[in-house]
Amino acid sequence: MTSPEPTVETDGPPRPPDADVAALFDAVATEHAVIYGYGFVSAHSLPENNKLVSGAMAEHRERREAAIEMLEERSVDPPLPAAGYELPMEVDNPTDAANLAVRMEEDAAVAWRAVLEQATSSEYREFALKALTQAAVATARWNKVLGATPVNEPFPGGTEQ
Repeated sequence: MTSPEPTVETDGPPRPPDADVAALFDAVATEHAVIYGYGFVSAHSLPENNKLVSGAMAEHRERREAAIEMLEERSVDPPLPAAGYELPMEVDNPTDAANLAVRMEEDAAVAWRAVLEQATSSEYREFALKALTQAAVATARWNKVLGATPVNEPFPGGTEQ
């Protein structure tokens, strides 16, 4: 998993006690890690995948910023991004980059599914469902780049088969 835990200790805001807000807080931390990881994906991807990379990065940044606004509306300080994160694999070539992208999108799906499951408001549910769907679509696109089949999972973000 792309760890939303920074590789060095940071002094950041505490995780909120309410389950729905805590899940959103965790999803923002995951988005920070995914955005960081896409820098490596970008550096090692083939030129024909540039639009896929830049689109994914923009989507994750927009999602993170919107989620931060949602936290701030509840008077919750969002988690801070770390200077660096531990990648779940070494990235040395385009195949590694695509595999990292799949892994990060799967991690994002897990985080957003948790928000969906914990949500007590329609705003959080709708936002999380959209984010989960976008992560599932991005996973499928990267799996297509890899030539993997099937390109999608029946239940993104979950352990069901």
